[in-house]
Amino acid sequence: MNISNEHLIEKTRSKEDIYDGKIIDVKKLAVELPNGNEAYREVVYHKGAVAVIATGSECMYFVKQFRISTEEVLLEVPAGKIEIDEHPDDTVKKELKEEIGGESGDIKKLYEFYVSPGFSNELIHLYEAKEVSFGDSQLEDDEFLDIVKIPLTELKEKMHNGQFRDGKTLVAVHHVLLSRGYL
Repeated sequence: MNISNEHLIEKTRSKEDIYDGKIIDVKKLAVELPNGNEAYREVVYHKGAVAVIATGSECMYFVKQFRISTEEVLLEVPAGKIEIDEHPDDTVKKELKEEIGGESGDIKKLYEFYVSPGFSNELIHLYEAKEVSFGDSQLEDDEFLDIVKIPLTELKEKMHNGQFRDGKTLVAVHHVLLSRGYL
């Protein structure tokens, strides 16, 4: 059994800037494959994001918003990108307040996962905020969303009916269903 991963590593030989944006950068990489051949990779670089499972007494909170990339309104857990020099623990509190007006004294980090590592380095930090209390949301100027409260007993059915199509939201809903004994 081979313990080392060296036989799987691609070595970057050069990077070409394709696009430098506000949220993402795109680069074309020339890489040397493990067998010595050359290949090209297009990579989307992202600063990372947080997502938060916001629960109250027997319910979970979501946001419904239009996503131009999919051309549809999606039902998602509250989330947002991490700003430069911002720690995910601070981002999650900010996004919880901004998107759903929520605050919680019981916020715990659960997981980190890549959204789509075949072409992006975006890393999501998933948190859980329990017994969320609410005030006014503080949306950014370019955010338009509705807050949706769903009883925990309805999550499994909504998941199976395809009402959750966003990856981070599916991970979050699965976590809640498993940890609360609904699966």
